[in-house]
Amino acid sequence: MLPNPDILVFRARVVAAMRSFFDSRGYVEVETPVRIPAPALELHIDAETSGERYLRTSPELDMKCLLGQGMPRVYQVGPCFRHGERGRLHQPEFTMAEWYALGLDYRGLLAETRDLVVSIVVRLESWCPGCTAVSGIDWHKPWDLLTVAEVYRRHAGWDPCCRYDADRFDLDMVSRIEPALPRDRGVVLMDYPVEAAALARCRAGDPPVAERWELYLGGIEIANAYGELTDAVEQRRRFAETAEARRAAGRPVYPTDERFLAMLDAGLPACSGIALGLDRLVMVLAGTDSVQSVRAFCP
Repeated sequence: MLPNPDILVFRARVVAAMRSFFDSRGYVEVETPVRIPAPALELHIDAETSGERYLRTSPELDMKCLLGQGMPRVYQVGPCFRHGERGRLHQPEFTMAEWYALGLDYRGLLAETRDLVVSIVVRLESWCPGCTAVSGIDWHKPWDLLTVAEVYRRHAGWDPCCRYDADRFDLDMVSRIEPALPRDRGVVLMDYPVEAAALARCRAGDPPVAERWELYLGGIEIANAYGELTDAVEQRRRFAETAEARRAAGRPVYPTDERFLAMLDAGLPACSGIALGLDRLVMVLAGTDSVQSVRAFCP
């Protein structure tokens, strides 16, 4: 697909507005390696190989290592790669914006994310009035905050936080939950089953839940956020459990990132982090119908 110059200008303005926001909040922009020895172990995400290394599926582990070295707020906008992902909302190569902050809980991160989105819209409208209206979203309307338990009880008839079934959870998310979400405002699904958050901190309760939320704009998942797990023993256990599940499913099993676990052993203060799909955000803001339409080239 050949690039649309107007869309590429629009995209550049989104990135410029994003950087301006992070600068105003005291974040430091960083660059971490694209070729890495050990991708984060997640059940449904496969990495592309690059010689004896892997192309990163996310810069998450390296960025949290920077927090562990004392950097309080870091962000990055850059390429990520995932094997076998292609469709209207997926590309094997895509752009991710990620940011992590010490001393910020996952609800504080949610408020900051809304401030970011609104600030981008305001900046875009100052450059090209009316340009974001094509999306059909009221960008200034409060976001709906819904727990995973309540939306599954309402639309799927069961509570995955009480009795988790991975296959049913994923199927119902695609066929029942996401189609029922409002399209005219931001929607946040909060407090996931503990089994559905490999790198998130869990909060005690009845039932316990993971400090995870996902943002939807126009019915499309845009971002995934965690109150980050900082317990090295628990993280190692989860990595081992995921490795075994990947092995049983016939998926490649990647090396464990021992540097990351050593950083957790040394002590990582409470923090939160988020991965936001830049291509999807630009697509929704511009009112286009695919991530391919907002990238310069899509092989």
